[in-house]
Amino acid sequence: MNVLENTTEIPSSAASSQTLRIGEVARLVGTTPRTIRYYEEIGLLPESPDRASGSHRLYSKDEVERLLEVIRLKNLLGVSLEELKTLLAAEEARSAVRAELRREDVEPQRRRSLLLEALGHIERQLELVRGRAAELEKLQTELSETRVRVRRKIKALDSEPGQ
Repeated sequence: MNVLENTTEIPSSAASSQTLRIGEVARLVGTTPRTIRYYEEIGLLPESPDRASGSHRLYSKDEVERLLEVIRLKNLLGVSLEELKTLLAAEEARSAVRAELRREDVEPQRRRSLLLEALGHIERQLELVRGRAAELEKLQTELSETRVRVRRKIKALDSEPGQ
């Protein structure tokens, strides 16, 4: 299981169909067709495979799951689309490394090299997540300090004569 695995389940009725049109996907994941097309355009989602001119773009279950993961991470981390691309690219690279490591014919030196590569990808992901966590921590501190000041002011008002 990868650390970025999404937690949203695709309804079995949608999963049973082989492919979905963009409007169906948009309704299923709670976004718009325009957003899906934009995510494809900027590389967050794979572009449409070759299809006959005038035919509709169809999305597989894997593509819908990828979209759900993109939306979940964007909402969870509050990152820019560029940061999200970096995070997802690192996850894809780690996935490729995992696939190669599963092969039995990988020499120990190559295995070590792959593990170091995976470590670098993980470090990039952690750096982004830690940055967001630090920003959230700063906001939490600011709000806590403001709450203390407001409570003091309320207490001061309550202790004034005639209150």
